[in-house]
Amino acid sequence: MDGHGQPPVLPRNRRSSGPQGTRLFSAEELRQFAREATPVVLGRASAAAPVLEGASGDLQGRRISLRPGRQTIGRRGDNDVVLEDLSVSASHAWIMSQRNQYVIMNTLSTNGTFVNGKRVHEATLRHGDRVRFGQAEFTFLTRERGAGSDWRGWLALGVAALAVLGLAAWWLA
Repeated sequence: MDGHGQPPVLPRNRRSSGPQGTRLFSAEELRQFAREATPVVLGRASAAAPVLEGASGDLQGRRISLRPGRQTIGRRGDNDVVLEDLSVSASHAWIMSQRNQYVIMNTLSTNGTFVNGKRVHEATLRHGDRVRFGQAEFTFLTRERGAGSDWRGWLALGVAALAVLGLAAWWLA
């Protein structure tokens, strides 16, 4: 579809349908339809619902919400998470939630699965881990960026307040 809900116009030298009226599309047209149909995932990261946030190339900033159970990741369209990157295998990896932890498992991919730069067959993911499928890189998030540092600000404020109170008590004593 173009941006106005109309099907794309085909050149005159191409058939618009197969022998039974089935519409014919090129691989590039199908990729374009998939890109347009893929919802933008803006899920908030939490321990109960972590996200993979794109860290490279066209994936930069794209968020993929992870759900309980097993999710398949790969280039083929029948995966739960489809990555259109030629370095990603058709069936590249699984991400599974097990006992409140997320585990990534490589499924014999050609270009490997990496966690923090180390090639892995299986690894438990932690907040902030860099996960790479071939050349497609993501950050595993279990909370929003900066959310964990809020307590540090309050701690610094509390220490400063205690120092001022201590100085005032010493001055008045």
